[in-house]
Amino acid sequence: MSDASPLTRLTSALGAAVFGQQRVLADLVTAFLARGHVLLEGVPGVAKTLTARSMAGALGLMFTRVQFTPDLMPADILGTNIFQPQDNAFRLVKGPIFTEVVVADEINRTPPKTQAALLEAMEERQVTIDGVSHPLPPHFFVVATQNPLELEGTYPLPEAQLDRFLMRVRVGYPDGDSEVTMLRSFHQREGRPTTTERVLDAPTLLELQARAARVSCDDSIIQYVVTVVRDTRAHPRVRLGASPRSAQALLAAAKARAALLGTGFVTPDDVKAVAFSVLNHRLLLKAEAEVEGVTVDDVLRQTLERVRVPR
Repeated sequence: MSDASPLTRLTSALGAAVFGQQRVLADLVTAFLARGHVLLEGVPGVAKTLTARSMAGALGLMFTRVQFTPDLMPADILGTNIFQPQDNAFRLVKGPIFTEVVVADEINRTPPKTQAALLEAMEERQVTIDGVSHPLPPHFFVVATQNPLELEGTYPLPEAQLDRFLMRVRVGYPDGDSEVTMLRSFHQREGRPTTTERVLDAPTLLELQARAARVSCDDSIIQYVVTVVRDTRAHPRVRLGASPRSAQALLAAAKARAALLGTGFVTPDDVKAVAFSVLNHRLLLKAEAEVEGVTVDDVLRQTLERVRVPR
């Protein structure tokens, strides 16, 4: 079975559930193939949670949604050891983190202490409770959501937490035709929730991720990625540029995008296609740049225009 066949089935299944968000779906699948995590950012009602749920359904993976609130504690996510009198021993009661796809809804509504509970799980795919490490499933995938406009009662994610997300994907409104199609589908379902049929099995998922990691990459592309990342550090409007880890993330995402397209090798266009979502949360602008209305996307656009593309 070729790469294109199962991936085509996956994107088709997602497109049948989520309308008008092709770029978002492509980024989501790309991040999964690259074994990364995704932060979906958008106003309420643009299908962020539906997108994550549909992804889990199409992949046939266990799905857990956690509503992040100001009173949520780390143990509410990770779990805790509870003493069992009948056995005279402690037993681990696992939290919702012990699943395959975790949707952390409104992750910026919980304090940093609870946000940090996800750090080890996202980076090392394991959880440590009372000094004992517990492995998470090999397909462990975090999709967090946040509303960029409503800031009252929120706790902005620190840079270390943001850096654990391979991509920050901005979810906007669908176009008019897609919104009509969405409403027509809602009417035909008579208000019932959208369901997504499973299109891939576990062995296929592992093989797709392995093939994405093995995608061919010329040395000129590696040089191009490094030059793009280093150029962000030299930009006069940037206080903190992209790190070496950012370069690794950019290359991994570009290889996954090439695998998604079925080309088998990375091109500069693959790098450009994922650069904004991979790097937009890894740069900090100077205060004067924000006053002048300069955005991170402006900086990245200038960088990609300035850096010479390998031939």
